[in-house]
Amino acid sequence: MRDRTTSTTDSTGNTGTSSTAGTTDTAGPALTRAGTAGSGGRGRTGALAVLAALTVAAATAGCTAQAVGQPHAAPPAPERSAATGTPDAEPPVPPAPTPATSSPEAPEVPGAPETSEPPSPTPDPQGETLMADGSQGERVRELQARLRQIGHFDRDPTGYYGSVTAASVRSFQGKRGLVRTGRADTLTWQKLLGMTRVPTATELDPPTTRPVAKPDKRCLTGRVLCISKNSRTLSWMIDGRVVSSMDVRFGSQYTPTREGTFSVYWKSRDHVSTIYHTAMPYAMFFSGGQAVHYSADFAARGYAGASHGCVNVRDKARVAALFDEVKNGDKVVVYG
Repeated sequence: MRDRTTSTTDSTGNTGTSSTAGTTDTAGPALTRAGTAGSGGRGRTGALAVLAALTVAAATAGCTAQAVGQPHAAPPAPERSAATGTPDAEPPVPPAPTPATSSPEAPEVPGAPETSEPPSPTPDPQGETLMADGSQGERVRELQARLRQIGHFDRDPTGYYGSVTAASVRSFQGKRGLVRTGRADTLTWQKLLGMTRVPTATELDPPTTRPVAKPDKRCLTGRVLCISKNSRTLSWMIDGRVVSSMDVRFGSQYTPTREGTFSVYWKSRDHVSTIYHTAMPYAMFFSGGQAVHYSADFAARGYAGASHGCVNVRDKARVAALFDEVKNGDKVVVYG
């Protein structure tokens, strides 16, 4: 905008000037019309009033609310993306991926099987394995009894194939020129059968490996589990009569088996220790967490180990039969 100078002539013929600052060119015709609408001073006064009104209106036009009936202002331009500078609108469609001309080589997976067919295993020259470490049952009991007949097993059969049995089988295999695997395979079993006889019932299931101690006087009445630490035997007695006996072992000096008179207060056939997380089959609890139960470790290692205070039995068949006979409330006597 430029300042416009307007020349006017009053009624006396004098010529004057009026300066209009900051007006637009469109105000010129209105000002001219206002200057000619009256005569003398009234004409000049009216022109100045119109000029002032137009100036105020131009200055405040952006601050007033839009009047009803006036046309809406044009919508604002779309915002531009800060990343691209283009209006935020429909996202562009990405170009289709160009197919690879060749697939990359698959990464090698450690331990993955070879694609080629593996060679067939060489057959064991001694035949199929019949019994090995961890096996248990009557056939293992027979194996142990036959090995004992010829001096390769120095304890009563337990029916559990552990480290002692494996060592006995290796000893037998070495004497007969067989591969010392410690497993009872077909050839080892046939050799053993040819050198031994069928075991008797007593050989298969002897009562104990040690002489049964004289019962404590507290064991002579009623139904009693009579347990001797000296003889390391347990006798199941009813009214002073020994019904059955079996080998047992006890806790170590740090976890001793308590001595005294107790009673069976809970039986658990498939019990697992919540402290040591080991199996305690046929458990008959008599003092806190101490119980009479079968021990696979005792069957495997014998007296080389110890319990955590329980009375371990290594003959699974005997303790299973005992479990079925004993009732809650039956007496338990543990003595030295």
